[in-house]
Amino acid sequence: MLPYYALLCLTAFLAGIVNALAGGGTLLTFPALNAALIALGTVANPSVCANGTSTVALVPAALSSAWAYRRELGVVRKWLKLLVLPSIVGGTAGALLVTWYPDAFEGMIPWLILTATVLFTLQPLVIRRLKKLDDAPLTQLGMALLVLAQLGVAIYGGYFGAGIGILMLSTLGLMGLKNLHEMNALKVVLGGCINGLAIVVFVVQDIRGQDTIHWPFALAMMGSAVAGGYVGANYGRRFPPKYVRIFVVAVGFALSLFYFWKTLAG
Repeated sequence: MLPYYALLCLTAFLAGIVNALAGGGTLLTFPALNAALIALGTVANPSVCANGTSTVALVPAALSSAWAYRRELGVVRKWLKLLVLPSIVGGTAGALLVTWYPDAFEGMIPWLILTATVLFTLQPLVIRRLKKLDDAPLTQLGMALLVLAQLGVAIYGGYFGAGIGILMLSTLGLMGLKNLHEMNALKVVLGGCINGLAIVVFVVQDIRGQDTIHWPFALAMMGSAVAGGYVGANYGRRFPPKYVRIFVVAVGFALSLFYFWKTLAG
């Protein structure tokens, strides 16, 4: 068991650094957990358990980022009031879909990893585009579309999670928001709502005996992820984020190819 813990803690530490600099930590923790749980052979659905365990392990490190945006949160309070509810509803719905249809989730893994990787690949282009947008008042139709878009992002986030940050930045920018710091503040808090409700679902289902969380792995990885987030936030300026992004994208595409091959071979 010790080699598994060492590998998973190292992966969580790297994921904490990656999330602090560029995002995409789930692309590291999920495959490592999935492989470890398959090797152990103690859970009925290793992929579902890996998904829930990864979410639990990474959320504390992600939520700590909200403190860095406490000033911006006061400015975007009206947007929080508008988007918290669809985030909660969507996060809950996505997590329930994972636990209700575990076999379908197994088949979706290659597509989910590929989707998340493509999103991270496009993230710099999206951010550059957002900086060129002009501020525009949001109409009632625009607000309705924004709520629906956030609901869709939240369902995806509760289901898998990787890539929700860039999805939220994209929808917020298209709806007229321009200040990236304010958008990041919204993204962090809304992402916390999505993942927080997903964790509630995973915990309840785990109590019911579905094996959605491997608690020893989750708790060990949690501390490592927080440490990695601290290192990334404090020393990451010495290492350009673009290289971190290249690493994550390369890993993501390699993993998606592996899971496609595994699915076809199976």
